[in-house]
Amino acid sequence: MTQRILVIEDERDIADLIDLHLRDLDYAVTIARDGNAGLRQATSRRWDMIILDLRLPGIDGLEICRQIRQASQYVPILMLTSKSSELDRVVGLEVGADDYVTKPFSVLELKARVRAMLRRSQLPETARDRSPPTVKVGNLTIDPATRHATVHDEAVELTAKEFDLLLHFANNPGRVFKRTQLLDSVWGYGHAGYEHTVNSHINRLRAKIENDPTHPELIVTVWGVGYKMHSPINAVKSP
Repeated sequence: MTQRILVIEDERDIADLIDLHLRDLDYAVTIARDGNAGLRQATSRRWDMIILDLRLPGIDGLEICRQIRQASQYVPILMLTSKSSELDRVVGLEVGADDYVTKPFSVLELKARVRAMLRRSQLPETARDRSPPTVKVGNLTIDPATRHATVHDEAVELTAKEFDLLLHFANNPGRVFKRTQLLDSVWGYGHAGYEHTVNSHINRLRAKIENDPTHPELIVTVWGVGYKMHSPINAVKSP
């Protein structure tokens, strides 16, 4: 089935360039040329991926990203930013974007990022076919197949990156990770210098899964080094 990509970009030359090269890869591309139209398109149907410029007329890209992440259906989001807008990139990653490309960008890099993100987005379906084990850590239960987590049998609402980060810790119990290692393993290449993003994601995770986030027992800080999953892991095969 042809994968559908929504491009929200107000600069016509850039939008047309993306459209041309993604269609060469046999993706079905729809273009929205301002924030209001982009948000309507993004929330009106299911997309396999959204390429989102942050500087848009009407609703800006950050607000569009926030609203997309409030929906129950996950969709990969690739941000387009200028080289000078580091703060935008940081905030974009904080509100749920999966990756970014800076303008002016290499077409080869853009195509590589798109292919990589779409491959990653298909992993849950592959995992379901293999029936991966459910991971239990105390009162926390993580189901990689459905990307679902519960604490005390109550569902925990996690963003895509929060779930990926939690699962990475759970699959490596007791191992200490530097923030740079977590960026590389969970966010992928191209995020060097954004270690504070790891901190904020861990703080949000703690608020959602710890009995007392101010005294975490699951994801603990190893001072001067990084973080680790503290509790013993018991993996149980999904029914």
